[in-house]
Amino acid sequence: MESYATAQQVFAAGLIFSRLGAIIMLLPGLGEAFIPARVRLAFAFALTLLLFPLLSGTAPPLPADGAGLGGAVIKELLIGLMIGGILRLFMNSLATAGEIVSLQTTLSFAQTANPMQAQPSTTLGTFLGLIGIVLIFATNLHQLFISAIVGSFEIFPFTMDVPVADAGELAIQTIGKSFALGLQLAAPVIVFSLIFNIATGLVGRVMPQFQIFFVATPLLVLLGLSVFALSLGVIGIVWVDRYRELIGMFTRT
Repeated sequence: MESYATAQQVFAAGLIFSRLGAIIMLLPGLGEAFIPARVRLAFAFALTLLLFPLLSGTAPPLPADGAGLGGAVIKELLIGLMIGGILRLFMNSLATAGEIVSLQTTLSFAQTANPMQAQPSTTLGTFLGLIGIVLIFATNLHQLFISAIVGSFEIFPFTMDVPVADAGELAIQTIGKSFALGLQLAAPVIVFSLIFNIATGLVGRVMPQFQIFFVATPLLVLLGLSVFALSLGVIGIVWVDRYRELIGMFTRT
């Protein structure tokens, strides 16, 4: 290897690849489960070669023993998993919105295979998840992912310890914000469902003999999905803006 790269350069490239590989394996859009792991790691390796001239100078000296070398690699893996996990957790906002809309429109029993998860989910949740992946590439959020990856080496330099406490707090905040955002995205359908159920309840009280269930259920599904379709544009705009704010946390220095 000395004729192609020094031991220090190989060590620096290995640290960069360790962090990038962990991030790419979890990154939304680029790190989905249906993409083979070899393809994701090959992309991380190519990205490492591109970023090596920019980041190699910040790498620490080569450790004298194997324990130090292994500890440095594990530390970069943990930081990469933290960043990729945070970006992945925010995708739960769309899944939450899909689950809430499904409950409000009595379609929660309709389950389908979710290519982004290891288990089936509601049809609307899967649909919103796929919409999120499309929006990531349509609005060039994937380019911000690259900026966040580069910025992470300034926020979390090689010489910095793994911020375990801060990572846990950030994960909790991300989960809370994603759930709140999912509730906000489903708000139009929630409001419609509340008004519709109150109206059908009043009709049922006024006309007890009327078979309100057989009339209300198809109308609830049809009108609820109509409201959901009309609000898709706003859902996409709000979600992209919130996701851009989250990515900006890793690009600020």
